[in-house]
Amino acid sequence: MRQNGERWRAPYATDPAACRGRLIAEAASPTRSDFQRDRDRIVHSTAFRRLKHKTQVFVHHEGDHYRTRLTHTLEVSQIARALARALGLDEDLAEALALSHDLGHTCFGHTGEDALDACMAAHGGFDHNAQALRIVTRLERRYAGFDGLNLAWETLEGLVKHNGPLLTPDGRPTPRYAAGIPAAILAYDSVNDLELSRFAGPEAQAAALADDIAYDSHDLDDGLRAGLFDLADLAEVPFLKGLLDEIEHLHPGLETSRRVHELARRVITRFVEDVIAESARRLEALAPTSVADIRNAGAPVIAFSEPVAEADAAIKRFLYARMYRHPGVMAVRARAAQIVGDLFSAFCADPARMPEEWSAGLTGAEEGRVRRRIADYIAGMTDTYAVLAHRKLFRETPDLHWNPESRGLPLAEP
Repeated sequence: MRQNGERWRAPYATDPAACRGRLIAEAASPTRSDFQRDRDRIVHSTAFRRLKHKTQVFVHHEGDHYRTRLTHTLEVSQIARALARALGLDEDLAEALALSHDLGHTCFGHTGEDALDACMAAHGGFDHNAQALRIVTRLERRYAGFDGLNLAWETLEGLVKHNGPLLTPDGRPTPRYAAGIPAAILAYDSVNDLELSRFAGPEAQAAALADDIAYDSHDLDDGLRAGLFDLADLAEVPFLKGLLDEIEHLHPGLETSRRVHELARRVITRFVEDVIAESARRLEALAPTSVADIRNAGAPVIAFSEPVAEADAAIKRFLYARMYRHPGVMAVRARAAQIVGDLFSAFCADPARMPEEWSAGLTGAEEGRVRRRIADYIAGMTDTYAVLAHRKLFRETPDLHWNPESRGLPLAEP
């Protein structure tokens, strides 16, 4: 009999009873597993709360129904738990990874990330995944005994490697990190080996797919709501055309808003069911007896089938062309990037313009350290805070509203 109401866990799942521990040792909780504690620490973190006012694809104040980073994160969490439960994985670890996967995102989504990366080009660049690691290991200041959240090794491993290994088996950067692995990840790995050349555990793999599933579905929903494309346009994607034909056959003449919701839920359902079936096939072929077998498999074990992977890619190609690179979206994106660049330049010229807790100790400091502190400060800003900060420092602040003649009110994310 498992304690604390734990559900069935497969032998290849990550077992909290075998957790590799935390960098700074802590007494065990009498009521929660290590992964439950990590989930709770993430939810109560300042960075998590800020996701409420950080862009997903649309500026939050332009419509209450468009996704923010927070609502996106909650949708990812729900899907990750569903996958974990069906496959016998540790649900708490999958949820913790889903809840933490976007903590490092800046104001204005990938627009802000790209702008900060350009500002930091001479000092290691900016990567939202590395920033998430900095947040949970250094930047959060809530606990008396340590900086960060002091998360378990498995949670940190999944946070860094949920999209796959960062190094090849012979120690070279993988194609995703051909330009170099972010210094923050290498620095932490030097004191707490995250095994960067191996795959993460199955819960991290499930969380990564949950992210793809969530934003495929909700970006279609938000794009349709914004008028960037309509249901007829989706016929360009055979997978989506098939779902729309199915909806019309089952519910002829259904009102448009319900058709959109039926489409979104079917995208999620088909993708989730495919992951469960394909992963079960791969697990049967691999016959893993421990989580180590998953990490050593040499390829993802929790995965889409080939046809659904192509459907996922086709949806992303459609959204890239019709939504993320829409001319109006790109215009707003340029204005958001200007806000980030202006703030960075202003703080570089005078770091004392930042609050004292951020500017303290920077007098006479090495340039790279100053700029990284500035990047940390700006990255933590919400969209609204960044706009207000710009207004305090500059006579004119770019308007991030969509063209009022348009039906949509978006801000881009690639």
